[in-house]
Amino acid sequence: MNQRVNIDLGDPRAEAFEARQFKVYTHRQLDKIEAIQNLPDDLRFDMRVVSQVLPFRVNEYVIDELIDWQNVPADPVFQLTFPQRGMLKPEHFEEVAELMRQDASAAEMKPVIERIRSELNPHPAGQMDLNLPLLDGEPLPGMQHKYRETVLFFPSQGQVCHSYCTFCFRWAQFVGDKDLKFASSEADSLHRYLAEHTEVTDLLMTGGDPMVMKAKHLRMYLEGLMKPELDHVQDIRIGSKSLTFWPYRFVTDPDAEDILALFRELTAAGKHVAFMAHFNHWKEMDTPICREAIRRIRATGAEIRTQAPLLKHINDDADQWARMWTTQVRLGMIPYYMFVERDTGARHYFEVPLVRAWEIYREAIKQVPGLARTARGPSMSADPGKVEIQGVTEIHGEKVFVLRFIQGRDNDWVQRPFFAKFNEEATWLNHLEPALGEREFFFEPEFAAMKDAKQALIMKAS
Repeated sequence: MNQRVNIDLGDPRAEAFEARQFKVYTHRQLDKIEAIQNLPDDLRFDMRVVSQVLPFRVNEYVIDELIDWQNVPADPVFQLTFPQRGMLKPEHFEEVAELMRQDASAAEMKPVIERIRSELNPHPAGQMDLNLPLLDGEPLPGMQHKYRETVLFFPSQGQVCHSYCTFCFRWAQFVGDKDLKFASSEADSLHRYLAEHTEVTDLLMTGGDPMVMKAKHLRMYLEGLMKPELDHVQDIRIGSKSLTFWPYRFVTDPDAEDILALFRELTAAGKHVAFMAHFNHWKEMDTPICREAIRRIRATGAEIRTQAPLLKHINDDADQWARMWTTQVRLGMIPYYMFVERDTGARHYFEVPLVRAWEIYREAIKQVPGLARTARGPSMSADPGKVEIQGVTEIHGEKVFVLRFIQGRDNDWVQRPFFAKFNEEATWLNHLEPALGEREFFFEPEFAAMKDAKQALIMKAS
């Protein structure tokens, strides 16, 4: 039963909202979604095929409030959440489709699906080895320590999302294979590791989505950061898509106020709480419940920073980005990153050439006021670090990409410009070659030594 919940944080803009029951559909209930019953049979079959390989999860709020069903399949939120045929390579699609036409059993389909998944680069950028931290000589599953000052933590209770993005670079965590999954329920190990690494100033809670957790579980991980021995951890980031997929989390859910109270306690203790909101399109911010959730989070003293990848079929248009960034600023949020689509999963369906990504970024930035020009990008979160495309120019008659590290595995790499041969088809760092007669990029020898040293440590620990 729906309840009307009166929101009162001492703000005259507070409204009454209907509490909504969370109802979710996975690939097993795909045909039970009423909104897709009128779609063509072939389109529904395509969705069933793709959802055997890539994770699918959507809730009724997204279906009812965010998708324009008169504009399907072109609607950007439909593309964001529902499987599309082109997300699998043609040969992979046909393999699975033929098995389904033959009514193959789950046991018969499993090896085919596992092989296809293994070919989709399930863990890009060294997630399973190079980023893995050690405590007392033992690997710590559920954590990553890629950059000196930042630790990523994957709480076991936050290993799903309210809905899944079709482009997600962490898709491998959601397909039921424990070997592909990051997860940790050990708050004590997290706190011990942070206490031993005083160079760490930032903790990023990620997933999945930490905001699927109950407030008491989130508190278990974050409350300990207020202890004196963890004073050096000043910044607490929470990566979440909940403002799009389930803004009721901060407004009418039973422990919504408990979540906001935790944010207030952390900020009162001197911690900088940054809610890292994933918005892919301005439509996601158009509902009253989303805007109320944004207002409530900001009222705790936490700030909201926004980030998203550039995606074909969803937001590969400068006008859309300009509108999204200006909307975010108007709602009190800070545009933070435009990412390049990661080299994993359905990347061939979503990826945009680097030169086109730069052109879209430049055209969008030209349209927005100064407060929206905080967005950095286009940025590739590649193996050696976050590499930004700064532009295309000509040096000594050679057309080149101008690149720099925004973040690097070695801090000395940060802000150092370097050049790559212009390649109009390149979509990722490993497609680029050094320019101006150089045999390798400046960071490559040191990065190779880092990988060798890390592998030796992991081998010794195992």
